[in-house]
Amino acid sequence: MKIRTATFAADAGARGVCVLLQGQSEFIEKYHEVIDELRSRGFTVATLDWRGQGGSQRAQADPLKSYVLDYAQFDEDFSVFMAKVVAPLGDPKPIVLAHSMGGHNTIRALHDHPDWFRCAVLSAPMIRISTRGYPAFAARAATALYNRLGKGGEFAWGMADRDPFKVDFNGQLVTSDPRRFEATQALLRQNPELRLSGPTWGFIEAAYRSIARIHAAGYPEAIATPVLIVGAGKDRIVLTEAERAYAKRLPHGEYLEIPEAEHEILMERDSIRAKFWAAFDAFVARHR
Repeated sequence: MKIRTATFAADAGARGVCVLLQGQSEFIEKYHEVIDELRSRGFTVATLDWRGQGGSQRAQADPLKSYVLDYAQFDEDFSVFMAKVVAPLGDPKPIVLAHSMGGHNTIRALHDHPDWFRCAVLSAPMIRISTRGYPAFAARAATALYNRLGKGGEFAWGMADRDPFKVDFNGQLVTSDPRRFEATQALLRQNPELRLSGPTWGFIEAAYRSIARIHAAGYPEAIATPVLIVGAGKDRIVLTEAERAYAKRLPHGEYLEIPEAEHEILMERDSIRAKFWAAFDAFVARHR
């Protein structure tokens, strides 16, 4: 499996390394603004495209399908990335900023590798997923059924129509900022090979299994790293109330909710992003 990574040197007084982890279907270039904001704060940034998306190797013949057999595969990629890309940068205790699925994968890493990070900031992490009007038990049952029928590699309901080239601003679910939405669309028009539609039944089944794992008794309670979870009050992708509850289970967890934010807080309007960065700066300063 070929994984695409990148590092960006700090352009201010050195404060160490920030590992930047994206959500499902995203790619490095989408975070150019965030990368520069971290660099201006003195952080060298290390980032990657998760397997199956962006410029990393795709798992299916159809490159628009999001698929992973098990989230343990993300764990493996994360470990190799930390050893081969992050460790040589010389910061023994970097920080991590992670969004959505990247936040979920970070929770797994914080549990299994308590020595990796000094602190973690999670933007709308995937603690539980929204079933968008379907009863949660029905969505879970349908996912299990389709996988048992050998259809794990097929798009889940409606996901084939989530090709970014088919979705305009009025049809998207992640930001209230038309300017930043259009900036991402422009990147994809210039680099169509980076785009991804939606998850397959197999991807969702793997997500459900991993969600059950991180909710197990004692799992969040065993995470010793300080964690700030920033939730989006208008999130339609993941469940904000689940993030709020999860933060309370973390021994060193903090929670901030931005009521007017959609799912992609870091791709939101300036006023929303300013609230995020103020919380980020204050939290990181307490854990320098």
